[in-house]
Amino acid sequence: MGTEGSTTKSPASTSAAVSSSSASSSQQSRISFAVVMTAAAAAAARLLLSLWLWEFFLLGETSAQAATLPRRPNVVMVIFDDLRPVLGAYGDPLASTPYLDDFARGSHVFTRAYSQQSLCAPSRNSLLTGRRPDTLHLYDFYSYWRTFTGNFTTLPQYFKEHGYYTYSCGKVFHPGLSSNNTDDYPLSWSVPAFRPRTEQFMNSPVCPDKEGILRKNLICPVELQTQPYKTLPDIESVAEALRFVESRKTRKREPFFLAMGFHKPHINFRFPKQFLSRFPLSQFFNYTEDRLKPPNMPAVAWNPYTDVRARDDFKHSNISFPYGPIARHQAAQIRQSYYASVAYVDDLFGKLITGLDLENTVVVVLGDHGWSLGEHAEWAKYSNFEVALRVPLMIRSPQFPLSQTKFYHGITELLDVFPTLVDLAGLPALPACKEDPPELTCGEGKSLYFQLMGVGLADEHVALSQYPRPGMLPTKHPNSDKPKLRNIKIMGYSLRTDLYRYTLWVRFHAQNFSRDWHDVYGEELYDHRLDSGEEMNLVPLPEFDDVRQRLRRRLMEVVGSS
Repeated sequence: MGTEGSTTKSPASTSAAVSSSSASSSQQSRISFAVVMTAAAAAAARLLLSLWLWEFFLLGETSAQAATLPRRPNVVMVIFDDLRPVLGAYGDPLASTPYLDDFARGSHVFTRAYSQQSLCAPSRNSLLTGRRPDTLHLYDFYSYWRTFTGNFTTLPQYFKEHGYYTYSCGKVFHPGLSSNNTDDYPLSWSVPAFRPRTEQFMNSPVCPDKEGILRKNLICPVELQTQPYKTLPDIESVAEALRFVESRKTRKREPFFLAMGFHKPHINFRFPKQFLSRFPLSQFFNYTEDRLKPPNMPAVAWNPYTDVRARDDFKHSNISFPYGPIARHQAAQIRQSYYASVAYVDDLFGKLITGLDLENTVVVVLGDHGWSLGEHAEWAKYSNFEVALRVPLMIRSPQFPLSQTKFYHGITELLDVFPTLVDLAGLPALPACKEDPPELTCGEGKSLYFQLMGVGLADEHVALSQYPRPGMLPTKHPNSDKPKLRNIKIMGYSLRTDLYRYTLWVRFHAQNFSRDWHDVYGEELYDHRLDSGEEMNLVPLPEFDDVRQRLRRRLMEVVGSS
């Protein structure tokens, strides 16, 4: 494997286009330590060690200079939309992700990281505030947490308040009401967030069919010159991010926090058409053997992929509601286009990463949640299954340099990103949230800092995710994939442990955000030692009853303490 000093080639396929655009645990999941520390001692040790390491690795100061505090690192957070771990670095043999794979060779790679909800706005609100959806009371797109629940401090806001210049490019917060139609400016960002001008066309008819008629298609490989402004949103965002990084080179004593949010591989699958040629369609026909809904899956667990059905190239396919299935050829085309979309943003990521000073920059790369590619005969996200919740998470820090990939296989949550970046930057540690009284600045995740040091243990951690439903059965009205708060009647809580995924669907009262553990609408248990695809629900089998009861108690404890 490569070294941290290896160079990254400039991406060929989008380089010209980018250049032309440039001018325009909670409490239950604390880290175990090799030595016994009090919380105060641990925080002090973390800060002192952080300062010392930055002095050693970045400055090489003389003893006379060592008395001054070292310059803090720049921090870059890269978010991909709807990205499951279809990367070469994660062992996917079909992937074409050379630049993310090269980045992984000098990174700490977490193989079992999970989103808190498989929907864009709730997941990002959770990630960026460090709090669970149940704390924010946000499960849809239509509320702003500061006015709806509490004026909670965000990750970029914390950095801004501690001397960082903060900037957002692309899709970081979900646009619209969930971020106050401002991407949470001016609280989170030093200047207004950059939104690419072509973003307004993302759901417009811009996909030419064989007759040249523009459609709102799901599958949409394009020639750039046929698109509005002859470019695409992610190309614009990367160009702006590179412009920003270049502009900060004259302000070296003021570190920056840059969040770069890619829109892809989120649907529609619109990308430069040359990326499709990397993926022969034939290799996606046998991607999964699933053709029908598993027999023991509770109906409430199913997502009928309504957004896929609504696209012009699928809405006349007579896909039966709610279980389908999608035709075999169309299924292969969706998978091929998803992988091509990932290859497209990998190419842009390569362009971005060559513009960063990795010797002085902490970089974290992640997805906001996963996406089903036909597993369980389901598509899209909107579920509590592994494929909808598991995401890539890679951290590269000059404080902990690597010559090859270091893998971590413990259970990790996206909640952990906030406190981890705070520690890597040497800022005052983010306090753990307490139930009473509520605090505006705190986190419900755990810092991965000591794991990066090599002294933290992760054996006992669990991941908690959730998904709401308006009723027991999949429906179009209300939309059971994306129910609005007033329509939510059931909440599915899913616990991922080292061996199992356990999910319980219970009565939920949207008026006061309470739940009734005795009013159960569905229960699922999957053993990942034998069933990594979560195909066989073990709940009906009496020999797993003890495991089921134990996990149920654990789930209720974790939800109750969050």
